[in-house]
Amino acid sequence: MLMDEAHEFEPSESFRDGQPDRSGVLLKENDGRLRVELVVTPWGMPRRWRRPPAVWLGLGEWVRWQVNYRFVGSCGGDWSYRLDTLNLAFGATSVDVFMGNPTRFVDERGLLR
Repeated sequence: MLMDEAHEFEPSESFRDGQPDRSGVLLKENDGRLRVELVVTPWGMPRRWRRPPAVWLGLGEWVRWQVNYRFVGSCGGDWSYRLDTLNLAFGATSVDVFMGNPTRFVDERGLLR
């Protein structure tokens, strides 16, 4: 879901079947399990010197991984904020899989000053 001030915080959702963008998540399949690791942007604050380890998913399991950022704008120095949420399922799942509780939850949300 995308919401921003430019569009009066009107929610905009997108769903995609298949592989996620490989620049945002690292995936490795091994022995019927999937290793998932979210890639964070190097431009946002706070810096994350220690990160949670990757998670392993079995077939039918899913992960919700959240991380937030503060950015300093290049024009005028205004701050902007972003919350990224990755919902990723391994294997065939039901249509409403992401409406329930995830098998794994990684919370990398930090204090944004």
